[in-house]
Amino acid sequence: MTLTDYLRASKEMLIFTGAGISTVSGIPDFRGPQGVWTRRQPVYFQDFMSSHGARMEHWDYKLEGRDAFRDARPNAVHRAIVGLEQAGKLCAVVTQNIDGLHSLAGTTPERLVELHGTNALVECQSCHWRGDPEPHFEYFRVNRRPPVCQCGGFLKPATISFGQNLDSKELERAAQAATESDLVVALGSTLSVYPAASFPLMAAQSGAPYIIINRGATDHDHEEDVTLRLDGEVNDIFPAAVDSTLT
Repeated sequence: MTLTDYLRASKEMLIFTGAGISTVSGIPDFRGPQGVWTRRQPVYFQDFMSSHGARMEHWDYKLEGRDAFRDARPNAVHRAIVGLEQAGKLCAVVTQNIDGLHSLAGTTPERLVELHGTNALVECQSCHWRGDPEPHFEYFRVNRRPPVCQCGGFLKPATISFGQNLDSKELERAAQAATESDLVVALGSTLSVYPAASFPLMAAQSGAPYIIINRGATDHDHEEDVTLRLDGEVNDIFPAAVDSTLT
């Protein structure tokens, strides 16, 4: 069977996405040869909470990439996924991405699981208020002080930092989607970060065919549960297959 055959047969597909689907939208990747982590060391959550210097470093790093995230727009892959949802074929999108492009493209909140959070909001680490990040980035840029909430708590872009626990509700939603899906397609991910990468395998082990589309190797390439492996640019492969599926 081809990719299009699997997409046509599915009525409850799980789409799992990584940074490789957003690079054509101008979002930098993190772990590639030119990725962010080749230039910067990540700030761990416990350091952010305990050290003014670490909070400065974290906000500096986020400010450095702010224009790219703010100006990025969904691409053909994001739009193809929305098309699958509108056709009634989507169980859920489980994403590692923090760029907010799935939401901007039109994926509904009920179908979207953002495992690693989103850059589209800031969150207080004390009272958990969430809001628009722009005034807080501007405050940091002008004053060179990490912003704080009205309650006095530290504000942080609403993404999951190294050493920070993932949201248990989002993990539960991802696990439920994995067990309910009849097809899982992993797009643009090296499938090397856990627990996120466990969800495609969970779906496959529950009986769903497992398709991987990525340029370059992934950590799941030799898993016996993989049904179809396509090597190449996701933007060149997936939208065309969805078009064929829906027409």
